[in-house]
Amino acid sequence: MPNISKNSRYTICAKIDLLFVEVLECIFIASYLPKKEKSPVLQKAITKLDLLKFFLQVCWEIKEIDSKKYSLIFEPLNGIGKMLG
Repeated sequence: MPNISKNSRYTICAKIDLLFVEVLECIFIASYLPKKEKSPVLQKAITKLDLLKFFLQVCWEIKEIDSKKYSLIFEPLNGIGKMLG
């Protein structure tokens, strides 16, 4: 993240990184659960994904990432959201 200001790198961008990992963690855990137990974990993944998209949008709105990078990240996240839903 060399193009992101130091303040944002250690605040909002750190939160974005954490949410990415948490979404992956929830999906990984859900993949090993029986069908009856998956729903709460997938709901948690959906919530984390929505938060991730929100913070990415904030990062874009404060001009920490440009529109091209934003769309490159955001479009696949929408696809993941559709798969989880």
